[in-house]
Amino acid sequence: MTMLNKDMTLCISLSARPSNNGTRFHNFLYEALDLNWIYKAFAPTDLAQAIAGVRGLGIRGCAISMPYKEDVIALVDRMDESASAIDSVNTIVNDDGVLTAYNTDYSAIAQLIEENGLDAAASVLLKGSGGMAKATAAAFRDAGFANVTIVARNEQAGRTLADLYGFAWQADAGDSTADIIVNITPIGMAGGPDEHTLSFSEEAVAAASVVFDVVALPAETPLVRAGRAAGKTVISGAEVATRQALEQFVLYTGIRPSAEQVRQAEEFMRAQ
Repeated sequence: MTMLNKDMTLCISLSARPSNNGTRFHNFLYEALDLNWIYKAFAPTDLAQAIAGVRGLGIRGCAISMPYKEDVIALVDRMDESASAIDSVNTIVNDDGVLTAYNTDYSAIAQLIEENGLDAAASVLLKGSGGMAKATAAAFRDAGFANVTIVARNEQAGRTLADLYGFAWQADAGDSTADIIVNITPIGMAGGPDEHTLSFSEEAVAAASVVFDVVALPAETPLVRAGRAAGKTVISGAEVATRQALEQFVLYTGIRPSAEQVRQAEEFMRAQ
């Protein structure tokens, strides 16, 4: 392990419920590539002050997680098209005090839709309406999906997201089923009040062919476990985390690790 020193480049993440996923993934690659860099996760008590710290302290990169993906927009200087197209940020790059916002969630979701061969004719229940839901909905829309229903208790946010992409909206999943069910809420997230709760009904899991949970901590959420037990195609938040973190790493460092290095970093991340 590289010893801490004054010349180290610092990257961080900001989340209401920090995990070690990004910390382990990025730091593994820094070590593997002999970079004098270090990565640390934080739970900010004041988002504006935290972003001011990124600027003032010369922190090179900053990952943004729930629930700050939209609130941070007002605090950056530039919006890359990847973020401005969906009004959601998950990555900030600091170039000499100028903060540019990106979104690598979209590309991660798009890759997983393609890699798993998801059928664009399938029906989709997409539960959530925040920043990550925007990236996910955009990826499904751009992959050709039209039969998508946004499930969100917040009617204004849910209808706005649904209307943006020509999808339907409903307040609660209830007894609804679909070929593909996607959870983009904190339900099932470790450390939260609903960490042991199944984000969709058992009936919805049974009826689905694909179960997709964007929650990355833990990797085996109640929904992921239920999907595996039912023999469904399962896409986990850990897979999303790896792909989006890799693109963040490239934005921060300008280096694209080899496929083998990424595989090793992913294994190290999941071994926590």
